[in-house]
Parts: sequence; C-alpha cells; structure tokens
Amino acid sequence: MLIPCPVCGLRDSGEFTTGGDASIVRPAFDDGDEAAWAAAVYDRSNPLGAHEEYWHHVHGCRHWLIVARDTQTHAVFGARLAGAWAGYQSGAPSDKPGPD
Repeated sequence: MLIPCPVCGLRDSGEFTTGGDASIVRPAFDDGDEAAWAAAVYDRSNPLGAHEEYWHHVHGCRHWLIVARDTQTHAVFGARLAGAWAGYQSGAPSDKPGPD
C-alpha cells in the first residue's frame, strides 16, 4: 500500500505506523469521566469501506497524517497533515507553526 505523504511524496506504508480512527472524538484531557475515556480508548467499530485514520510517518518526515482509505480494498484516496501543521502547504518558512 502506498501513502501520499504531503511532505515526502508517495511512500510505502512500511514507513508508517497507524494511530487509529481519525473520527473518534476524545474527551478533554482534564475530563475525569472514566466512562467517556473508556469509550474513547476501547470502543471501536470495524468499518468496511471508506475511512479516515491517523498514520505517523516514523521513517520519514515524522509528521502525523490523516489518511483516507478503503479498509476493504486498501485503496488510498489521499492524505493530509494533522495537528498544528494541518494548514501548512505553502513552503514559506514564515508560515510554519512554531512556539509562541
């Protein structure tokens, strides 16, 4: 399976580790509701078809990506950066997110 990394280009999936379902809404970090955390960590569906997942490019640029793929055919539809870099595409150094 090939993943189109927005930073490195088309790369083999062996360069990545999966981070799970990108559609899960996690509780706030300081939320003490054990049931909400248990649901966010352990309750998973096993979707068949189009799905978005987090993937970490550990043997490349080390960015986190959101990869859209089909879980049945493994066809990859695209990938975008996740987190603070999500909107960064221009290549202009002054546009890069950084510490405040």
